[in-house]
Amino acid sequence: MFRDGWEDDAEPQAGPDAWDAPVQLGESRTLPAFPTDVLPGWLGDMVSAVAEETQTPADLAGCLALAALAASAGGRVVVRIRGRWHEPVNIYTAVALPPGNRKSAVFDLMTRPLMEVEKQLCAASVIRRTEAETTQRLLKAAAERAATKAANAEPDDRAKATAEAVALAREAEAVTVPAETQLIADDATQASLATLLAEQGGRIAIMSPEGGVFDIIAGLYSGPPDMTIFLKGHAGDRVRVNRQGRPSQHVERPAVTMGLAIQPEVLEAIAKVKGADGRGLLARYLYSVPVSLVGSRDVEPDPISDEVVNTYGQHLVALTTELADWTDPAIIQLTPEANAVLLAFQKVTESRLGKGGTLAPIVKWASKRDGAVARIAALLHLAAHPTDGWRLPIDAATMADACRLGDYFTIHALHVFDAMGADPARDAARLLLGHLRTNPAAPGGFTKRDLFRSASRADFPTMGDLDPALDLLEEHGWVRMQAPPPRSGKGGRPPSPRYQAHPHLTHSTP
Repeated sequence: MFRDGWEDDAEPQAGPDAWDAPVQLGESRTLPAFPTDVLPGWLGDMVSAVAEETQTPADLAGCLALAALAASAGGRVVVRIRGRWHEPVNIYTAVALPPGNRKSAVFDLMTRPLMEVEKQLCAASVIRRTEAETTQRLLKAAAERAATKAANAEPDDRAKATAEAVALAREAEAVTVPAETQLIADDATQASLATLLAEQGGRIAIMSPEGGVFDIIAGLYSGPPDMTIFLKGHAGDRVRVNRQGRPSQHVERPAVTMGLAIQPEVLEAIAKVKGADGRGLLARYLYSVPVSLVGSRDVEPDPISDEVVNTYGQHLVALTTELADWTDPAIIQLTPEANAVLLAFQKVTESRLGKGGTLAPIVKWASKRDGAVARIAALLHLAAHPTDGWRLPIDAATMADACRLGDYFTIHALHVFDAMGADPARDAARLLLGHLRTNPAAPGGFTKRDLFRSASRADFPTMGDLDPALDLLEEHGWVRMQAPPPRSGKGGRPPSPRYQAHPHLTHSTP
């Protein structure tokens, strides 16, 4: 709210009415814009061009760009940091923007290449699917004939005929008919998401300009909140998929990617879902809360050039196609220099997690911060080398760019978690403190009535709305209620309470 060190500009005077240093109400943060310059050229150009044409914050297209990369590489690539510490490259992003911010248009532009390559992969899989279906059908028919033969065989030949029938039946059952390739799903339930993971080789992306998936997590279709698949799908923990009428199936390394745009109110709602915080779901998202441009948009923006769109599509398609058929994930290494950069970032994180540290209020989220940076570094690396990035180590410059994005998401996460647990009285006190700082009190103090007249009606519609804020400011040492003057005994309306302001609020900031 105020510049660092402003409270030292004027020292309170000593004496019987001396003031102690006031207790801060909490930090009012200026949220940084998405650092588009950390993205490789073709990706940064697309993000900037989409933001310009749609007149939306670059944060939206930027977060979707990262999610699109994760949709391409998730489940197919892991990054090895050191020792046995590996991170998958799928991520969860959530951008909070009010309605009217053209989220659907941005989603269409950023995800269209994924939809196109999905069609290509489906077409390419038709031959494999047809071959598998034909082979399975022939084996089942042969097994049925063998079973009939075994049933009619002479006793001496029945054992051998039965063994042949069983072998053919097992061979038919072992044939796997591949499902149609699907990279992106709309909002998916727990059961359908598990099935998709099993069918799609352990990876799927949920990309949506709405926050409906949070309703599903909250139990819209299942009753009690059920978030197991969303937790394991981020961490890569083994998932067992039970399918009615068929044997259960295990997904060894599930990789779920999420790229969501939600209304700010959804964050407050999901924070109230039982288990969302305690089980760590909220800690898995990379949050962004950009400033809406509605009301200040250019009605004649520069359109996106065909070259930028085509280059974006070509690179994203190339990356997705190259990794589509991988079963065992590729492992990307770090150069020693990149490892040193990440290690320095880890040390900063650790130093701020303890009691009183700046990351202590979001310790669950911040405990995943270093892993998130490693994932982002791998995505930036793959974007820079979309046809052979898995053969090359991540360099220090790429890791430094990932650390910048890590700091960006950290500041936004602090804001989001602060808003999730927002105290209306504290928010009102911050507004009133800002008003008192902008309108310094006279040395003799001010009355509650005078304060109400000068304060914003939008923030304080009635005089009674001042009470929680004034009480909190008094508790924190910013104001003092003065003793009321003695009553004359003539009746009438009691005088308005008078307050004295802390000396910090009676000096103008240079």
